[in-house]
Amino acid sequence: MNTKYMYSLLSVIVLSLISYFLVEAASGFKVLFGVIIPYLAIIVFVAGFINRMMYWTRSPVPFCIPTTCGQQKSLPWIEPNRIDNPFSKRAVVVRMLLEIVFFRSLFRNTRLKLKSGPKITYNLEIFLWVGALAFHWAFLTVLLRHLRFFIEPVPMLVQALENMDAFFRVEILYDVAQFGMPGVYLSGIVLLAAVTYLFLRRVFIANVRYVSLAADFFPLFLIFGIVFTGILMRYVTKIDVVAAKELTMGLVTFHPTIPDGVSSIFYVHLFFVSILLMYFPFSKLMHLGGVFLSPTRNLPADTRATRHVNPWNYPVHVHTYEEYEDEFREKMVEAGLPVVKQPVETPPDESEEKE
Repeated sequence: MNTKYMYSLLSVIVLSLISYFLVEAASGFKVLFGVIIPYLAIIVFVAGFINRMMYWTRSPVPFCIPTTCGQQKSLPWIEPNRIDNPFSKRAVVVRMLLEIVFFRSLFRNTRLKLKSGPKITYNLEIFLWVGALAFHWAFLTVLLRHLRFFIEPVPMLVQALENMDAFFRVEILYDVAQFGMPGVYLSGIVLLAAVTYLFLRRVFIANVRYVSLAADFFPLFLIFGIVFTGILMRYVTKIDVVAAKELTMGLVTFHPTIPDGVSSIFYVHLFFVSILLMYFPFSKLMHLGGVFLSPTRNLPADTRATRHVNPWNYPVHVHTYEEYEDEFREKMVEAGLPVVKQPVETPPDESEEKE
């Protein structure tokens, strides 16, 4: 049994049981899990996120190290690869956009396999790209849909996204939906499947399992718990949505209230979200902000045209070529070496001409 993911799984189960039974035991704990912990989570998330980003922005970049996968701009008759080897800032923006939105480098990722022969082959990690893309896009969709709990009136864009997400429901459930079953949101199903895939990949692929730590499994189980409790509230146990929005709107407007009718599952759901927010700035999830500050992505590959100055270098006097040539120009001309400036001929002295 892999103890790495078992520790994370047991931690999430214990957290869920603690929040559920404490809320069930006494109504006073509803204030703790519904008001105090969410406010604390937001403070820790914002402060930790800003602190980590400021630390990265202060870090010097001693080398120009953009990762490239194409021809750099050089001679006029050689066609450069403007996206994989960006020369201008505009090309860097396009490359970053493709990376952030479509995970372009992950799409081109390969995995080494040793076959009989022996023979080494490289295969595309297409399933990893699909799983990661589905996870991030579904997660973003779920976050945007939940804005309806924090904004009043609900923006039209959020309503349109919600209707589009519910439009792709399974048709076999249409008749059942007529009797009160809510529309099936595709984003929730995709997010649950993507989290499951990313977890199974870390468990069953040997080389990925070898480098996986408990800290890699913990956010997966947290997100799984958030999605599972959300699906549970929507399709199984049912909650008072009006009361839930009253609670969330009270948090947003800084007039916290604990309305009646909010089930304990909702507090478990909110507790998982709070734990994820507090865990976020101190984990690998900070790649959300770090991707924008990565020197392998945000620098142009213009080392042939522009000198990259190392910010660690202290000022020193450099003997430039111009100074070198001014010092040894006559000797260079006598030796037949090419020079940028020709030596200035001095006019003959008048006294010498009379003699």
